[in-house]
Amino acid sequence: MKVILKADVANLGKMGELVSVKEGYGRNFLIPQGKALRATVENVRQLEHEKAVLGRLALQRRKDAEAMATKLTGITVTIERAAGEAGKLFGSVTSKDLEDALRDKGLTVEKRQIVLPEPLKALGETTVEVKLSAEIVAAFTVNVVAKAEA
Repeated sequence: MKVILKADVANLGKMGELVSVKEGYGRNFLIPQGKALRATVENVRQLEHEKAVLGRLALQRRKDAEAMATKLTGITVTIERAAGEAGKLFGSVTSKDLEDALRDKGLTVEKRQIVLPEPLKALGETTVEVKLSAEIVAAFTVNVVAKAEA
């Protein structure tokens, strides 16, 4: 029996694959659990159409990520924070602060895309990476300066 997987199944295949299984396994387990569909002509045609649509969407996302990477490269963001005499910040600079600073420069990046292992807690320049997609990573510079006292 041939089935189209609707979900990843261990030791069988990934979602969207056309696989051959024993009749009982497909009819009694995979199909009732919602993990597969019978591989009818109509279902196979629908699967091919969905793969083509997803392929185009993935290509567009990749182009958008590459364009954003070129915009981010070479950008320097300056953030002012209150600091002590030794250059230690009263507080820290988080990925949310960096997201807001990039938005002020006209760049839309989500805070979960910003790779910041721990918040910045000292004055100075730091290079921060942004993971735009699984294979595209861009970097920008963050300059943390002491806030001028009023």
